[in-house]
Amino acid sequence: MNPFAHVPEFFPVTMQLYVLLMMALVVAGTIIDLKHKKSADFFFANSKKQQANAERQLNQAQKTPIIIKTLTTDILLSAEFHNPQRRLAHLLKMYGFILFLFSTLIMVFTGAGGLWGLLWHVGALMVCVGGYWFWFKLRVDVSAEGHQWYEVVPADLFILSLLGTTTFALAWSVTHSSLFFSLFILSSTILFGSVRWSKFAHMFFKPAAAVQKHLAKADGSRDNLPAPADKPAQFGLGIKRELPQHY
Repeated sequence: MNPFAHVPEFFPVTMQLYVLLMMALVVAGTIIDLKHKKSADFFFANSKKQQANAERQLNQAQKTPIIIKTLTTDILLSAEFHNPQRRLAHLLKMYGFILFLFSTLIMVFTGAGGLWGLLWHVGALMVCVGGYWFWFKLRVDVSAEGHQWYEVVPADLFILSLLGTTTFALAWSVTHSSLFFSLFILSSTILFGSVRWSKFAHMFFKPAAAVQKHLAKADGSRDNLPAPADKPAQFGLGIKRELPQHY
């Protein structure tokens, strides 16, 4: 079944055009975010420092297994999350979103249904399970930070719009309600249109940063960096919450 075969007549553009617009927003938002935060400049500057501080030069044969291991362990398996529950919730969201997004593209541009419709629903359900588990159970440590699930800050924009997109998508698919379709479009527009302010752009920069970090460990340049300045404790009873830590 292809849920996009039931797009309400009041929708002003075709789904193909809408998806293309969302893709354009993601590209534009990512570029603006990289320029504003100067992430690319920092990345290349850090690469030069790494080369200057390297104790040994790695050839391509030495770099390749490090890159492969980083991409499989840190990215595909999310090894940076030491909490196994947090890691599982993240993997559900990540792979669920990939399934949901890819099957959406297939169904919208080819009209295919069947297996792609099943994968679309499975992906949305995976995002909902991992996302709501994270939001109501893992995101909040009341004993340490003294805040509740309903305390929202700008950094929560990505997860909330993602949950809204998949939740309303499932509701629309089941009911064919124009209301749920409108909420689905609204939340997905916020998701893809807010790349400049959400954590969405971080996903594109994260793999490169992870590879750079592990190469720096291998060539010894990371060991030559100055020790970080002492920082005050980040956790404690009654600390005021400003941004979610998302670990």
